[in-house]
Amino acid sequence: MHISAFSHEALALSGSKPLVYTAMSKHYFYFRMYISRYVLEKGKVPLNPFMLFDYFLLDTVDRDLIRDANNSTVLRSDEVWVFGPISNGVLAEILLAKEANKPVTYFKIERPHQIVEIALDDIVMEDEVKQFQPLLHPELGCR
Repeated sequence: MHISAFSHEALALSGSKPLVYTAMSKHYFYFRMYISRYVLEKGKVPLNPFMLFDYFLLDTVDRDLIRDANNSTVLRSDEVWVFGPISNGVLAEILLAKEANKPVTYFKIERPHQIVEIALDDIVMEDEVKQFQPLLHPELGCR
């Protein structure tokens, strides 16, 4: 049987949209669907760790398995979009993306339906990583 015997709407679509890793603090877990929707509406495909693995698969596997899977997803993405305040895990994902020369864009969530791109100078760091904010500034020569 030849492939042309099968018909489906999906076969008429290109499947060539850029892949965007959506980095967010666990405190923004409840915005995961809004974030994925936002990326889709921008014409890109969200690779949302909280949609892929929930929150560490409810601790049914070793957390390093999920962290490694997240790193693999970051490296396979075309770009990284950061939503909300930066936590230690998000900072690690940003630094991995920068090391791989992936573009990183930052966003603030004002309301579930209102996501706004922000400048690097406007990002917020969670308390545990505030001292590492200089690592995000390329003009300092930090990667």
